Amino acid sequence: MERILIIEDELPMRTALQDVLEAEGYRILSAADGEIGLQRAFEQKPDLILLDIMLPKLDGYSLCAELRRMSNQVPVLMLTAKGQVEDRVAGLDAGADDYLVKPFSTEELLARVRALLRRVQRQSHSLTTLKLGEVEIDLLRQTARRRKKALHLTAKEFAMLRLMAETPDEPVSRDRFLDVVWGYGAFPTTRTVDNHVASLRGKIEPNPDEPRWIKTVHGVGYKLTAPIVVDE
Repeated sequence: MERILIIEDELPMRTALQDVLEAEGYRILSAADGEIGLQRAFEQKPDLILLDIMLPKLDGYSLCAELRRMSNQVPVLMLTAKGQVEDRVAGLDAGADDYLVKPFSTEELLARVRALLRRVQRQSHSLTTLKLGEVEIDLLRQTARRRKKALHLTAKEFAMLRLMAETPDEPVSRDRFLDVVWGYGAFPTTRTVDNHVASLRGKIEPNPDEPRWIKTVHGVGYKLTAPIVVDE
């Protein structure tokens, strides 16, 4: 289920967008100003951003440019009342992937969203295999082994590995693990994440007390350190 971040300062528009997208099955994050929006873009790692241009604290052009400066390639669909050619050019030059001028139809919005998400799926490789020293993990078949000995990993442990492998050497927050792996409807706690990481380390680390692969990032979460990734 893709996660979409809506950065829009007008509450009626933000609520309308959220209602439309949630009805299509997307999970929604939101922010009412540019500074909070930028922070959530980095911390929550959404699959797509709907970005208004006229925002308090940090405008949409600057926000998008900062994302690209920091090598964050999340697709951005700019939403604005500005319809002049120079405004569209400025948005695209700042790093936006597409542009939609208000007012727009629900059908066009959803079509643009689907197109951007499909583009990302085509461009990204499907992670299938991780090699962590002597441990080889098949994320597709959900099997793992050290040399020739099979290791038993749970479905959630495979999901946690995949999530960390998608952004190697970057921390994944405990809240992000809970959202993606468990889902908020399960009502887990951050301690649940710590317990699963401890279990996972016990299975794949040469020395779980001094982990080589799954590192703790204090105050944030965990990261997978430079695995060898074999793509499909």
